[in-house]
Amino acid sequence: MTRVLVVEDELALARALGITLRAKGYDVDLAGTGAAALDAAASRHPDLVVLDLGLPDLDGMDVLRAVRGWSRVPVVVLSARRDSSEKVAALDAGADDYVTKPFAMDELLARLRAAARRGEIEPVEPVVVTAGFTVDLPRRQVLRDGAMVRLTPTEWNLLAELARSVGAVVGRRELLQALRGQHLDRETHYLRVYVAQLRRKLETDPAAPRHLITEPGVGYRLVP
Repeated sequence: MTRVLVVEDELALARALGITLRAKGYDVDLAGTGAAALDAAASRHPDLVVLDLGLPDLDGMDVLRAVRGWSRVPVVVLSARRDSSEKVAALDAGADDYVTKPFAMDELLARLRAAARRGEIEPVEPVVVTAGFTVDLPRRQVLRDGAMVRLTPTEWNLLAELARSVGAVVGRRELLQALRGQHLDRETHYLRVYVAQLRRKLETDPAAPRHLITEPGVGYRLVP
């Protein structure tokens, strides 16, 4: 089932979109703010995003740029901004399509289907950019200050697992299972060792990490 994240602060419209999309067989998540949208995009891994630009906390363009920093998920902008310069800016920032309000539901559904097909044709793993380093998943590279960081296969698999769910907590068991060739299902102390090694290589201050965050009793989170 295709998962759609609808980012819309107008409650009545958000509900109408949710009802219509579910009736068409989509799995729908709703977000009414930019912060909620970024959290849902990171944790729910939608196949499509419908994005309003007029959000109460963040401008939709900032949300679009943030998502494009790590994901190639198809984004269809749905906005009352009709000026051609707004459309060009959104498309240049990475939007796949731009639909102006008011709109016909049939047209929006057709555009979503087209965006979904493009997403299936060219799947791309994310490039995660943090303030301190960049994780390029397609190239299996990590850059810090423009220089490549050498990671062991185990360190890379651990970091890649966190990068694929950037912003979200990844459980300890899931992370341990990502350590290829290791039999560490219950050996959580090994996980602490590998996270410490990553912090030494990637964090400015490994003792006070900004990006590789421990969630006590649960797991770890990669914060941009």
